[in-house]
Amino acid sequence: MSNQDDTKILGQSGRRFQLQARTVGRQIDWARELNPEQLAVVTAPGGPILVVAGAGSGKTRALTYRVAYLIHSGVDPGRIMLVTFTNRAAREMVSRAEALVGRPASSLWAGTFHHIANRLLRQYGSVLGIRPDFTVLDREDAKDLLGRCIHEAGIDVKARRFPQKAVLASIASFVQNSLEPLERIIARRYPMFLQDIDAIEAVLARYANIKMQRQLLDFDDLLAYWLRLLTEHRQIREELAERFLHILVDEYQDTNAIQGAIVDLLAARHRNLTVVGDDAQSIYSFRGADFENILTFKQRYPDAKQFRLETNYRSTPQILALANASIARNTRRLPKYLRAVRSGGLRPAIVTVYDHLVQSQFIAEYVLHLADQGRRLSEIAVLYRSHWHSLEIQLEFQRRNIPFQVRGGLRFFEQAHIKDVICFLRILQNRQDELAWLRVLRMIPRVGTATAMRIWEQIGNSDDPVGQLCQTRGQGIVGKACMEVFGRFVDLLDGLRALSSPAGLIEKVCKDFYDDYLVSHYDGAELRREDIRGLTNFATQYSSLDAFLSDVALAGEFSGETVVTGPEEQDFVILSTIHQAKGLEWSVVFIPWLADGRFPTDLALNRLEDLEEERRVFHVAVTRAKDELYLIVPQTYAGGPRAQVMMKPSRFLLELATELGELTEPLHVDQTMTYPWVQDQQTNGQALRTARTPKVLGSDPSPGEEV
Repeated sequence: MSNQDDTKILGQSGRRFQLQARTVGRQIDWARELNPEQLAVVTAPGGPILVVAGAGSGKTRALTYRVAYLIHSGVDPGRIMLVTFTNRAAREMVSRAEALVGRPASSLWAGTFHHIANRLLRQYGSVLGIRPDFTVLDREDAKDLLGRCIHEAGIDVKARRFPQKAVLASIASFVQNSLEPLERIIARRYPMFLQDIDAIEAVLARYANIKMQRQLLDFDDLLAYWLRLLTEHRQIREELAERFLHILVDEYQDTNAIQGAIVDLLAARHRNLTVVGDDAQSIYSFRGADFENILTFKQRYPDAKQFRLETNYRSTPQILALANASIARNTRRLPKYLRAVRSGGLRPAIVTVYDHLVQSQFIAEYVLHLADQGRRLSEIAVLYRSHWHSLEIQLEFQRRNIPFQVRGGLRFFEQAHIKDVICFLRILQNRQDELAWLRVLRMIPRVGTATAMRIWEQIGNSDDPVGQLCQTRGQGIVGKACMEVFGRFVDLLDGLRALSSPAGLIEKVCKDFYDDYLVSHYDGAELRREDIRGLTNFATQYSSLDAFLSDVALAGEFSGETVVTGPEEQDFVILSTIHQAKGLEWSVVFIPWLADGRFPTDLALNRLEDLEEERRVFHVAVTRAKDELYLIVPQTYAGGPRAQVMMKPSRFLLELATELGELTEPLHVDQTMTYPWVQDQQTNGQALRTARTPKVLGSDPSPGEEV
């Protein structure tokens, strides 16, 4: 079918779009089932199409109906490619499209980029030396193979700071997906390994050779080989470009460089490319997502039609007013304005609290208040910028028996890097803690499991293993090759014995030992450092190591498998990072830690592009709320056992200072936890909050001054 024929099929007549050519299946009243914005997208003629779909605007519905419309118009499903970011989403969209048109569409190419690449490489991969029976390595298998390559290259990762297999896998992935050379990736993202670039390149070359010899492809290879098919083999490129008459891509703002290049090459023949996304929800640059793909789409396709889905079915007008005002501050964006279908509702509340401890108490108490009103806990979410922001909240929920579930990740104290650091403190508290000792000993360069066990057997029966180790310095226990690095570890233990503050202990462990280990053993080291800084901040409220470790241990006692209260089984408050919450919604949303350096994070304050991505993260958080939104601003945090550090309110709030009076309800919670505004009033059918001594944000705090 030619592009001209397809344009005729997708024609327009009168007020309602009706099919002007051959149709199959049942007749559908498109205008009745879609709003005008969605209808325009669904029935648009062929050609490049950019759909800027705001939060809660029904983009999935529009894309699904677009697929159905194409099939209903006579387009062979086998000539349609639908790319989504989960295979489940693809299956649901195809199933819904089949129900709409009343015919099967199993020949439609639908799924993730990796799923479609897998299919194509089994058909065409032989030209690249790939057999149809190749094996796809999962992430863990790929890391294990990289570990083998490091070993075969003769690199002793225990003797030097060299990227371990998880970090190396992350480096390799960025190289493939960003289409940038290794040198640039190392310099920009892993500068601590610049001196090892030749060795890293050699290991990655060995890794690639073994995969080709054994017919193994990792997830990143699937895309890399797909791109090679299109760039190195003209006949295959033309065959595929001809086959796919229509290409539709969901969540286009989250595509990376290699995915963007693949899509452009496939769409070069017919140019019937529909991309759907929201630049205001582009928040995954740390995974390699390329914001430029959606932002520059019209530069690459000057004749592209642009549609905007701005009708929001999720949130109240008051919540959307705040979201619109905030994201408008970004300088690089595709303009749109979210409009609510709903009417009325509560204004978002800016809740100023004395400190981060009162913050967690407020959230817990207000959750209980909502439960007393009959709200299901599963309708409530606490969304935070960084995982460590949930630390005190998890503990407060545990103390009050509030069921909660951490979405998309481990509970804070269950994370490997947090357990690593805490084990150092455990061996100081209980010097016969064998498990903690073995974990700590295995972190020492050149010390493996066997050596760690031998060391423990020598010191485990002592009344004071730490003291014995400091006295003997490992003589007769570890070999000569290990003595120097082991001596530095013993010096650390000796220094820790002189400290009593949990926060001071954590700081010394990280400064003198753990930071090097973190960088070489874990990917995402900077985010993990932020977690550890949060742990240090949390520990400042404790003067006793026993009290600190007791609370840490009790935090793990409340399992996500246990439902303590709630009207139904599995009724939990959701605790989630904002990145994990994208695409979800709740009736009530709390966003804590809205202070500069926390949200936005201090890592984003130096570059405009990073700050604007942080504002997009804030936009995503705000637009998850349907009915009620609580923006919580701690005024201080504990900088030490007796020090309170003033915090500046988030610039995402301060920059809206002139509009805040109209957009939000200012509320204040003091240390005594008295807040009579927790009960809502009904006035002229509108729900209103009453607040004692409202405080409006707009100026920097000074010592002793309430924000």
